[in-house]
Amino acid sequence: MFELDPAKILHLFVYDPDAKLLFNSGLFIFLFFGFMAVYRLLLPHQRLRILWVTLFSLYFYYKCAGIYWLLHVVIVVVDYHLAHWMENAATRREKTALLATSLVVNLGMLVFFKYNIYSELWSELSGAPFDPSKVFLPVGISFFTFQSLSYTIDVYRGELKSLDNILDYAFFVTFFPQMVAGPIVRAADFIPQIHKEPLVTREDFGRGIFLIGTGLFKKAVISDYISANFVDRVFDSPLQYTGMENLFAVYGYAMQIYCDFSGYSDMAIGIALLIGFKFPINFDSPYQSTSITEFWRRWHISLSTWLRDYLYVPLGGNRKGRWRTYLNLMLTMLLGGLWHGAAFRYIIWGALHGLALVVERLFKENVSTAPGQFRTLLGGFFTFHFICFCWIFFRAQGMENVQNMLSQIWYNFEPQFLTSFLDGYAGVVFWVSLGYSLHFMPSNWEIWAQKTVVDAPLFAKVLVTLLIIMLVMQIKSAEVQPFIYFQF
Repeated sequence: MFELDPAKILHLFVYDPDAKLLFNSGLFIFLFFGFMAVYRLLLPHQRLRILWVTLFSLYFYYKCAGIYWLLHVVIVVVDYHLAHWMENAATRREKTALLATSLVVNLGMLVFFKYNIYSELWSELSGAPFDPSKVFLPVGISFFTFQSLSYTIDVYRGELKSLDNILDYAFFVTFFPQMVAGPIVRAADFIPQIHKEPLVTREDFGRGIFLIGTGLFKKAVISDYISANFVDRVFDSPLQYTGMENLFAVYGYAMQIYCDFSGYSDMAIGIALLIGFKFPINFDSPYQSTSITEFWRRWHISLSTWLRDYLYVPLGGNRKGRWRTYLNLMLTMLLGGLWHGAAFRYIIWGALHGLALVVERLFKENVSTAPGQFRTLLGGFFTFHFICFCWIFFRAQGMENVQNMLSQIWYNFEPQFLTSFLDGYAGVVFWVSLGYSLHFMPSNWEIWAQKTVVDAPLFAKVLVTLLIIMLVMQIKSAEVQPFIYFQF
């Protein structure tokens, strides 16, 4: 006879470091339906609605990071009051001191948790062995600190009025759809929506369902399958595989990280739409880019524009001459690499992209003719393979693995094993190929698919969602895989 165990049921609702609350988990779906039921009841009551979303968001983060939900409380209290005092400061010096305090608090959290003496970077500098078990990085800390800084910096610049109610600010900082892995929503884009009636049109609902469905498919089907069944194995032990398998793992990881991160962004944007909030897109078919400059206009758009507006432009942008522009590009990408992780390989990853941006700018300044079809195709080919090469530094567990992987690809390619590889990893080859096929399809096909879902009757939307969930259940690995960008 089936018996309920209250202790086990209760355990589901408390923090478990081995079972973080993920969009692609059954528990989140259950909690989200309960959240939406209460949310709909509170729609006429603005303050209660804002309070309910804020409390649910804090609980969501508690399920992801345990006691570190208090970091949100610290950021909310500190930055709310600093911005308020900043707006009423009598002198420019006072305003600057208040902004500096906000920077110290937010960036100080990052340094304390991310760049401490236990980090991979400090181990590399000191020569001490790196022990990952000593590192604890609160989920999404790089995202919500940057999001809060967008508010204090904009208030300092006079581009945004400070909020009069701390609950509104807490709502902005903790909003759960994008709290732990982006997109990094600017205060200027989000805050004006707080007091508007959260109207969800038929189009918004359909687009939300489409984004959640496609995001779930990309993350839980394509990304998780190729990660668990091939990519992780090769990157963890490259010497056990041929160069050909190593190279395919690089292409596989390029698709894995895209499907993982863009899948999360799609789900975050879709969930926000169902609640009545609109976020800008965060990915725009980045591997279709024909230059590294274009890639950064299509990849993780919220981060690249944040770095542009709050780092590159304040450094001087392109306003202080050619060589200063090159230096600003390099510094921005170096710090962008360091933002991703405290390790030399992330710095190298950022430096490679910065160098590529400088070279492209030099080329454009000296070659004035418009690119023809051949040059465009060549640019696309080179851009994609350069990005894949850089992903090796981003993914490998240490520089030794980077060297081993590159060595295997260069010296031990072993193409004669192609047939046995295709037979042994048919499922992985299929999902990687499907991922790239969908990624490179014309944009009007995606627009048509989205419009089809938007125009479909409710039962059809439900059916499509159930089919995707069933596919996820059939394909997914034994355990729910965390999102890659949770570690940032």
